[in-house]
Amino acid sequence: MGIAESTPDELPSDAEEQLRSGEQQLELSGRRLRRLPSAVCALSRLQKLYVSGTGLRELPEEIEELRELRILALDFNKLESLPDGLCRLPRLTRLYLGGNRLLALPADFAQLQSLRCLWIEGNFLRRFPRPLLRLVALQSLQMGDNRLRALPAELPRMTGLRGLWLYGNRFEEFPPALLRMGRLHILDLDRNRLGGFPDLHPLRALRVFSYDHNPVTGPPRVADTVFLVGEGAVERMAERDEPTPRPPPRRPARVFDDEEEEDLLIGGAGSRALRPPGDSLRALEGAPGLGT
Repeated sequence: MGIAESTPDELPSDAEEQLRSGEQQLELSGRRLRRLPSAVCALSRLQKLYVSGTGLRELPEEIEELRELRILALDFNKLESLPDGLCRLPRLTRLYLGGNRLLALPADFAQLQSLRCLWIEGNFLRRFPRPLLRLVALQSLQMGDNRLRALPAELPRMTGLRGLWLYGNRFEEFPPALLRMGRLHILDLDRNRLGGFPDLHPLRALRVFSYDHNPVTGPPRVADTVFLVGEGAVERMAERDEPTPRPPPRRPARVFDDEEEEDLLIGGAGSRALRPPGDSLRALEGAPGLGT
């Protein structure tokens, strides 16, 4: 049996039943949709919209009518660009754009001042999108598996950032701007082309640093409170006078409850549904709230 396909402008037959629960949540993941049904944009009270893995190729400008939207999942689709209307969602806190075909973000993306969690991994970004530098409240930025080679010197403007995932890019040198990110808790540089590291003691808040699958000969110099993942990490941590710290989660859960949000973004003990090292992001498509 194939995936159900709705007519372009209509809501799926089970939409009313979903909305009747009072949660103001609509799950369209796994359906066959080239574009978002126009009727969805009329749901002005909608707070959570999941449209993952549908084959979606475009979004209407009318998406800006969803003024109450908090969570928007658009990952594993075929989006090559985003409409300006997406940038006019004043309450949006979590946006999932991974696994698309994006080359850049709109200039107005900086208007998403409520955004705290952005997943944009698995796209075609060659340059760090400059509108992100104005998102000072952003806490979790997932940019793995893109084509980045450098980071802007202005990166420390993102004072709210606590977790930064840059695995699977094309860095050949440790980006100097990262040394001024003194509030970072989690930094993931797995699977790049780094041949060495500077002294990372300036990253005073760092709790976990992952550098696996880089052509380095040993771990970087870090504080004894940092959990290391990579070549020589186990031996380095065994030499410490203090006990090896409990490893915080390296990568965040794709969906989490509001009361868990802060812990998850900074790798706290309350987080759940964590991504094990090496697992594909597609394994998280069935996370709670995003099942197909």
